[in-house]
Amino acid sequence: MRIAVISDTHLPSLIRTPDQLGPQLAAFLAGADLILHGGDVVRPSVLDWCEQFAPLLVARGNNDVFDDRRMEARQIVDIEGWRIGMVHELRPEERPVSVLLDESLGGERVDILIGGDTHIERLDYRDGVLVLNPGSPTLPHHREFRLGAAALLEITPGRIRAEIVALGHSDHGVNPTVPRHLEIIERRVVAASLNGETLPLEGAAG
Repeated sequence: MRIAVISDTHLPSLIRTPDQLGPQLAAFLAGADLILHGGDVVRPSVLDWCEQFAPLLVARGNNDVFDDRRMEARQIVDIEGWRIGMVHELRPEERPVSVLLDESLGGERVDILIGGDTHIERLDYRDGVLVLNPGSPTLPHHREFRLGAAALLEITPGRIRAEIVALGHSDHGVNPTVPRHLEIIERRVVAASLNGETLPLEGAAG
């Protein structure tokens, strides 16, 4: 199963839809079986835009002051034998995984923990949990509107491949995203890369 993960779209604002930054995000979402949005949507029209590509689940962000059937304060979903938990805010993300789970999901055990809010991409594997922040596709690293980051989860029984994707550059400015990936088989990291360079597996798990 292919899951597209995005967060912190913050639209409409200076632009109304991601299409105004180019076709890249739409093309990325079009290949997904499910879309997970980590919150700070701002307006439900963005959810409608996303849902044209795949079913959608959303974690409510601090700027999401509307109700929507697709949005909850936290989302937990089981896919191919893996449990995914998603909330808007995990920071500081460097805290022990047990603390992140206690404070974000009330101690619920998950295999993949997704958060947003920082607009900065993060991907690591600690204490048996993949911690993922997809960054922002529209306001990466809190810079002005431009193409940024998204994440892709490819999930099958016993295997997860997680990737941070730089969506490309736009006329609005250089994309600061640092691409990276992790592949986990039977709960062990078997491959990792950062900015196109293969990482040693020692330390790749975070």
